[in-house]
Amino acid sequence: MRKINYKNFGIVLFTILFSLTACEKFLDLEPPFSQDADNYFTEPSHYELALIGAYDLLQGSFMNLWIGEIASDNSIAGGESVTDSQGLHEIEAMTHGSVNRELRSVFQWNYAGIARANFILENKNNIDFDGKSQIIAEATFLRAYYYFQLVKYFGDVPLVIDKRLGADEVTEIERSSKEDVYAQIESDLNFAASNLNAVNPVKGRVNKWAALALLGKVQLYQNKFAESAASLDQVINSMQYSLIADYRNLFVVGNEGHSEVVFDVQYSGLEGGGYGCLICLEGNAAPGFQGIRQYNGPIYGDGNSYNLPTQDLYDSFEAADNIRRDATVLNLDSFINQQPNATSITYAIGGGGHTGFYNNKYIKKQGEIGLPDNDLTSPVNNIVVRYADVLLMAAEAHNRSNNDAQALLYLNEVRARVNLAPISAGGQSLTEAIWSERRYELSGEGHRFFDLVRTGKAATEINGFQTGKHELFAIPQIEISLAGGNWNQNSGY
Repeated sequence: MRKINYKNFGIVLFTILFSLTACEKFLDLEPPFSQDADNYFTEPSHYELALIGAYDLLQGSFMNLWIGEIASDNSIAGGESVTDSQGLHEIEAMTHGSVNRELRSVFQWNYAGIARANFILENKNNIDFDGKSQIIAEATFLRAYYYFQLVKYFGDVPLVIDKRLGADEVTEIERSSKEDVYAQIESDLNFAASNLNAVNPVKGRVNKWAALALLGKVQLYQNKFAESAASLDQVINSMQYSLIADYRNLFVVGNEGHSEVVFDVQYSGLEGGGYGCLICLEGNAAPGFQGIRQYNGPIYGDGNSYNLPTQDLYDSFEAADNIRRDATVLNLDSFINQQPNATSITYAIGGGGHTGFYNNKYIKKQGEIGLPDNDLTSPVNNIVVRYADVLLMAAEAHNRSNNDAQALLYLNEVRARVNLAPISAGGQSLTEAIWSERRYELSGEGHRFFDLVRTGKAATEINGFQTGKHELFAIPQIEISLAGGNWNQNSGY
């Protein structure tokens, strides 16, 4: 495994910790610009500020939500036209290639997050102070999370660990195998789980259980079923989490931080923003983008009609599963017809496609609108890992390591919450039932495409999916060029 030191990594637009304007509010330097990267980390506050900067790149998580749905059978791209966010339309049609704005954003933003985490870890031994071990463990978790996104999307990627790279070495960077990347991710998460506290008093910051939950997911993606079950069982047996009673309250701003949240990305509706720099936003762009175009009516706010659920998703829910179906997919015309003033409610259809359905988990609502531009400043947090996901991952891990009894307990706990009858299958039938349950429980949250790929179901469920190609996305061509042209492109692109 080749580990790369980081200083001026050409594939990343943001080469040092504080290079994004989104983090300017965290800096209070006296006098301004008096400190540089090589003379930082001389006092505890520097580590805290640097960690905030490393968390800040999580703001781009809305892109994972979009692509994870639009690349699957769950959603279409939607929007104003097929040339509006053209990259999302290409991903929907499985015609995406190495020039794609959205995929380049995924590549850049995650490497920017890695750069910020690495900058802390490079300087972890500069000074000692109370609480440093927690900061180092959180930075290690964040590095693992960003690498997990990259390896899911692109497979083999450059592995940058702890230190910085001289500018003259940039073109010598190689892609590391996905096996080596996964090994580093596991190492980081094991370290984080061993050093993080069970409870983190700071809202939005990770704890031991978040690290173990992500570790269990990483192991599941590698078909390490027994190891995954062991990791996820620790989260379940911690008794720190539970399913909330009403599924419909999972994504309500007033209920954030509930007992089902294992790891979420914090957003604020108190700052404006612009379309020119989506990673600079402190609000969640997804609800506004996914809102109803030119809507004038109750409950919801107007938006841009992106990421529209499909008829196939809506129809896939079993008849008794109306709680999850309606909480996940807004059937707009049906909703309007139920209102007392139905004839006065209006909306528009975008030229990028229309299904009649909207993502009801992350959608602009009148009581949850941030400052202008309120399409971009939603305060709705993105729940990256919630307890139902942990239960279903654990169910799959146990089932696929020949422990169906435990798998059924976890699966049926999820079903009982929405008043569904228990399942009594075993073996491969139980595996299929768990995979289906993941769709019903987690649709609209960005998991579907990656679930279909890792379970080998993508070719049969996604129109245009080519086996041997679309399991991964193309490495952005501009990044290959910036790295000296010495990377091979992913197969088929």
